[in-house]
Amino acid sequence: KMPPSLPATINIREPRWDQSTFEGRAKHFFMVTDPRNLLLSGATLEEARRVVEDYRAGTVQPGLTEDQLWRAKYIYDSAFHPDTGEKMILVGRMSAQVPMNMTITGCMLTFYRTTPAVVFWQWVNQSFNAIVNYTNRSGDAPITPSQLGTAYVSATTGAVVTALGLKSLTKHLPALIGRFVPFAAVAAANCINIPLMRQRELKLGIPVTDENGNRLGESTAAAQKAIFQVVVSRIGMAVPAMAIPPVIMNMLEKRAFLKRYPYLNAPLQVGLVGLCLVFATPLCCALFPQKSSMPVSSLEPEVQDQIRKKDPWLETVYFNKGL
Repeated sequence: KMPPSLPATINIREPRWDQSTFEGRAKHFFMVTDPRNLLLSGATLEEARRVVEDYRAGTVQPGLTEDQLWRAKYIYDSAFHPDTGEKMILVGRMSAQVPMNMTITGCMLTFYRTTPAVVFWQWVNQSFNAIVNYTNRSGDAPITPSQLGTAYVSATTGAVVTALGLKSLTKHLPALIGRFVPFAAVAAANCINIPLMRQRELKLGIPVTDENGNRLGESTAAAQKAIFQVVVSRIGMAVPAMAIPPVIMNMLEKRAFLKRYPYLNAPLQVGLVGLCLVFATPLCCALFPQKSSMPVSSLEPEVQDQIRKKDPWLETVYFNKGL
């Protein structure tokens, strides 16, 4: 007996779980950042694309279950750009965040003692960030090559200068303090990189909508709040991965085991970072709702006037904060 046909009314443009709760957002981002999606074949990705596009067009494949539909939606979202529909660069996908960041961060924490190593790994990290930011750019506010170049050079310079400056200051301090230099450099780079990458939004504003998604105008105040939330999330992701392993490694390096097998230092560091990132990445993405909100009274006066003409009683507007 065939299972009953799936209704064509499930909204797969929105996440599966309630995004007004931290738990719902965390479940959503655990799916979005699942590194196993990187191992899926081209045929699996294309099949997921077909299921999603057919369903959105009102065609339900016979025998398709709700779980299969949501699985296809998350596979599709992991590999294809939400605005353009193009297949994204492999290392720029959200599912590549954990494996790429654990490798780069692990190496930053391992090779922090010499200046060439500090410069090299900060450069690698900012190059990866540039790829991620470009791959996940908004179709509504595209990044130009000059904006991408400016953000990349500024963030790399900021990270390297911060790392080298702090490294010189920590020469006479305990060894453990020196291990936190990479974190300070990454935090500084995030504060430079993300606002520069989204400078168009800061100048022109981002779309604000009512609860039903009806566009009401563009707000720079909303853009500032969105970018602040993303910076906090990105720094939050780095905290466990760059704060917990240094403490553990500092203790381990005093033991005979690591003195006997020093080549295990880097793999151990990368493994510890990976363990932290598996949880920190989705949980910090979930700190703020993707569909963020703010009171109309906090918007610029001209945007408030624009909204009051359309809906005098509206109190709250919504906007996409980005990632």
